[in-house]
Amino acid sequence: MKRIRLLIYMLCLIWGIYGVLSTSQVFSAGKGKTVTFIPVEHEVERGLEAFLDRSIQKAKKDGTDHIVLEIYTPGGRVDAALHIAKVMRESEIPITAYVVKNAFSAGAYIALNADQIVMKPSTTIGSAAVIDSQGNTAGQKAESAWKAEMLAAAELNERTPIYAEAMVDPDVEIPELGLEKGELLTLTASEALKVGYAEKIAEDRQELLAHLNLEDAKILESNPTFADKIARFVTNPVVVPILLSLGSLGLVLELYTPGFGIAGSIGALSLLLFFYGHMIAGLAGWEAIILFGVGLILLILELFLPGGIIGILGVLAVLTGLIMAGGSLTGILIAIAIAIVVTIIGSYFFLRSFGYNGSLKKLVLFDSTSSEKGYLSHKERVDLTGRIGVTATTLRPSGSLKLDDEFLDVVTEGSYIEKGTTVKIIKVSGGRVVVRAIEKNNE
Repeated sequence: MKRIRLLIYMLCLIWGIYGVLSTSQVFSAGKGKTVTFIPVEHEVERGLEAFLDRSIQKAKKDGTDHIVLEIYTPGGRVDAALHIAKVMRESEIPITAYVVKNAFSAGAYIALNADQIVMKPSTTIGSAAVIDSQGNTAGQKAESAWKAEMLAAAELNERTPIYAEAMVDPDVEIPELGLEKGELLTLTASEALKVGYAEKIAEDRQELLAHLNLEDAKILESNPTFADKIARFVTNPVVVPILLSLGSLGLVLELYTPGFGIAGSIGALSLLLFFYGHMIAGLAGWEAIILFGVGLILLILELFLPGGIIGILGVLAVLTGLIMAGGSLTGILIAIAIAIVVTIIGSYFFLRSFGYNGSLKKLVLFDSTSSEKGYLSHKERVDLTGRIGVTATTLRPSGSLKLDDEFLDVVTEGSYIEKGTTVKIIKVSGGRVVVRAIEKNNE
């Protein structure tokens, strides 16, 4: 009997120790590990791509065990989203997409490339059609390629692809979700959880970390610097043509105004912001800036040297530098075209309103040698008008006229006048003396 009691006591003691150890492990879950939170906010563009790439690389150097992307975006550029997805897939660190408000379009694609998706209550994900800069759906080729990318992202983590397809293709119907033809799928948090497009609904970070079993992990924040914010602003597809337009128009107008003033400063600052932002975003290198600078120098030299070859080389160098820094060939070509049109129209109205008084005035001859300003190539004989003489030669219709003891070169109004005919000078214009024959009955 005593042995049985002793055995029971020992079993209870072992069970108690196990419980304490188990409880200790639960409360220390994630202890010694690190979680890095990275915001994915506003529009998806090349600046965000560069920021996320740097943040993920830094997290790796910091020994981060888990990365959480806090997503709140209306979408953005497809090319930037594709590059971000590539960085995520190549990351050795597990990545969780935490949808804190909305993840639309490119944002939904980024979330699908994460290892798992966690959503806050009342958040949504989906509506991922490809839209161009005018707000219209893109061409069939672009839509087909984007649909394939969305399906591949869904299949990456074994999610049912039909829902990703419905986010892109309005022809897909899903009756159980009330999705009819002509609509794009947008999932609420509960719907996403139901169809397997979310692993958890978490109210806050603490609940999220509990789901990841990382409650006691060290938290690191990767926030964008001031330079990152500038880069994201400058690389925005709407801002790029504005900067290029201000840059080109400002520098051109500076040629029409004396000294270096406001127009030139605005132009130079705009171009500086363009290249600085694209360098921070990792899109432009020094080679693009040097090429652009060489192009400007060649264009200035063209103003002083004849030929035109240097000017053509300067234009090519400037355009090549801009294209190399632009990232997207189509986007930068459209921006350059807009800048050229704005510069031409702006210059026209400026010259029409204020005239030309710039630094290039010394190189352009504006004064005319008109008779009104006293410039005459010969003495104008207005005193000859009305005088009468005899033709010394036949006028066919030009010839010679004898006036007293003076011979003059004259011309008729178009008629033929024989030699020895009496004529009257009817008009003198510069060196042109016009005569008319006098009829005999009027002598």
